[in-house]
Amino acid sequence: MSTTPVVDLPVAPGTSISRLRRDLTTALSSVGEDHLYDVQLVVTELVSNVLDHTPSRTGRLRVFHTLAPCLVVVEVHDSSPVEPVYGRSRLGENRGRGIVVVDRISREWGCRVVGDGKTVFAVVDCTG
Repeated sequence: MSTTPVVDLPVAPGTSISRLRRDLTTALSSVGEDHLYDVQLVVTELVSNVLDHTPSRTGRLRVFHTLAPCLVVVEVHDSSPVEPVYGRSRLGENRGRGIVVVDRISREWGCRVVGDGKTVFAVVDCTG
């Protein structure tokens, strides 16, 4: 796995999800369209979690890409120690399925406690 991210951006109020999607399209130009869409969806969900669920509403997005095998690793770090909740929203009935979506799209996902915060990661397989 490359240790140099192809995307490394701050997450803060006002972060444009559409801009993030365009940045991913440029950074992952060798990834097929269906896999790129999966990565964009994972990034949207994980970044939205930071903006919606953390007190500071700030964090950092890093995306790594390997070619053999083709994998895209999405990491979103924030300063909240609260781990994501699978399938249940803290914001109401019509929300809260983002981690379920991440789980279904990703080869694997998880959360690592880092200091007084956490990094939520997801691995998207882009082979085939």
